[in-house]
Amino acid sequence: MIARPLDPRHTDEIAALLAVASEGSFVAAGRLLQRHPTIVSKRLLAMEKRLGVRLIERSTRQLRMTDAGVQLAERLQSAIGSITEAEQEAALGAAEIRGVLRVAFPAAMGRRWLGPMLAEFLNGHPHVSIVADYSERFVDIIAEGFDAAVRIGELNDNRLIAKKLCDHRRILCAAPAYIKRHGLPAKPQDLAGHNCLRFSGFASFPEWRLSNGNRQETIVPTGSLTANDSESLLAAANDGVGILGAGEWLMSRDIAAGRLMRILPDWLLDAQGGVFLVRPSARFSPATTIAFREWIESKFIDGPPWEMRF
Repeated sequence: MIARPLDPRHTDEIAALLAVASEGSFVAAGRLLQRHPTIVSKRLLAMEKRLGVRLIERSTRQLRMTDAGVQLAERLQSAIGSITEAEQEAALGAAEIRGVLRVAFPAAMGRRWLGPMLAEFLNGHPHVSIVADYSERFVDIIAEGFDAAVRIGELNDNRLIAKKLCDHRRILCAAPAYIKRHGLPAKPQDLAGHNCLRFSGFASFPEWRLSNGNRQETIVPTGSLTANDSESLLAAANDGVGILGAGEWLMSRDIAAGRLMRILPDWLLDAQGGVFLVRPSARFSPATTIAFREWIESKFIDGPPWEMRF
C-alpha cells in the first residue's frame, strides 16, 4: 500500500517535538529551529490536538515529556534515521558504477553490432548487469523505464538528451549475380526497371528519396519482396533477388566480402539523420549511466564500427 503524502504542517510539528525532546525547553528548541519559542509551543499544541494525546507537561518553570511524547519522539527519530539512510544509499548508488542498466537497441543493428560489444563493457564493470531490449519500434524510454537507448534516424522527442554517435548512411546494393543478369542502373530513374527489395519501416515508405548532394530524386520502387525485417531483405539481396536500399551498417560486411556491390554509389537513400544515444535527462545521471555513455561514445570516436576502412 502506498503511504499518503505527509502534510507539510505535520513536518513542522514533528520538527518541534524532536527539538523540544532534544533541547529540553521551548527557548532552546526555538534557537535550534530558528523560530520564536511561542511558534514551537503552538506547533506542539496543534500536534497534541490532532493526535488526541498530551505529549508535554507544561509548568511555569519547566516542561516534561510525557511517556507518550517520549515514545513518539523515539519512533519519529528512528523514522528520520531511515530516511537519511535511504538518501545516503541513493547518493552512493549515483556515485558507484553498479546496479542494473536498462538499454534499448534497434533490433537488427543491435544484434549485428551493438550487442556483441556489450561483453567489453560488462567485463570492465563487474558490478553492473544489463537488461537489453531489441526492437525496431521507438520505445518511450521515460514511460518504460529505460536508462538509455540507441536510435536511428531523426529525433523528435525534446524530452530526451541526445548525443549523435555518427551519421547514418543508407546506400543501394545488389549481388554481382543480380547485376550480371539485369545490368547496372545508371541513374535513379533506371530503378523503375529493377526488382527492388523494400523495407516498410522507412519513414518515407513506399518512396525512396535519393540525394547526391546537389540533386534529389524521389521514386516509388516496386519489387517481389517487402518486409519490416531488414535482415530478411539482406538475405534476399545476397541470393541475387534484387536491389536493396538499407543502412551501410547492415551491408558493410557483405560488401567487404564481395557478396554485394554498391549501386548508384554517388547517391544516398534518405540522407538525413544519424545514430544517436538518447537518455531521459542530463541531471542526476547515475554513475552507471554515465559510464555506459562514455563507453559507447568511445566505440564511435574513430567512426562507426561498421565503417569500411579499406
